[in-house]
Amino acid sequence: MTYLCSRSNYRTMSRRNKLEKFAENLTYKHVYESFEFGDPVLTRTENEKVQMAGMWHEWQFGNSHPIVVELACGRGEYTLDLARRYSDKNFIGVDVKGARIWKGATIARESKMENVAFLRSRIEQIELFFKAGEVSEIWITFPDPFPKEGKENRRLTSPPFLKKYQTLLKKAGVVHLKTDSDLLYNYSLESVENFPNARILQSNRNIYAGELPHPDLDILTYYEKQHLEDGRTIKYLAFGFAR
Repeated sequence: MTYLCSRSNYRTMSRRNKLEKFAENLTYKHVYESFEFGDPVLTRTENEKVQMAGMWHEWQFGNSHPIVVELACGRGEYTLDLARRYSDKNFIGVDVKGARIWKGATIARESKMENVAFLRSRIEQIELFFKAGEVSEIWITFPDPFPKEGKENRRLTSPPFLKKYQTLLKKAGVVHLKTDSDLLYNYSLESVENFPNARILQSNRNIYAGELPHPDLDILTYYEKQHLEDGRTIKYLAFGFAR
């Protein structure tokens, strides 16, 4: 016998699943959540309130390895794969969606990955949670290009975000952008070229047309696989800031 689930019942089940994931996030010691915009205090487990700027090495990782941050990490696929490759680095995936973070955080816990953490926050306030110069690399993988006019400042390579990255990154730190969007790629090139002290390190409009411009670009997320099936080209931009 086949049972049909009504649309309202499906929404109820989906909502319940999300609430269960939110609750489970609060049991993970490698998940930090921002519940009040503009507040530097993060929640880790139900009973811990912490300010992590300058403290990630000591309080979370217990080492002095370089910190790599993935912005808009979604389910954390890139964060996890990078962490598997580089045991001598620490990785923090950042996203505003708790249900997405739950997926990556659960895999990290079940795999006993000690060099992975997740931060649930709006990226607009990322500077509240890291000390200046605390981050070695930033990855931005397939972010929303915000194509509508008037939304340009929400793009993760817009000048307000570049200013944050310049502060967070160590000297010689690098930002990596991987996208299928021509709009975002072209905008990012112009944005970086016009930002004081920013410099483009690599740019490639079709990374699979030849040798990969960076060895870690071979990591394929769920969305990238879809983009490739649709025949889209994948672009890459690496940039940093002069000190």
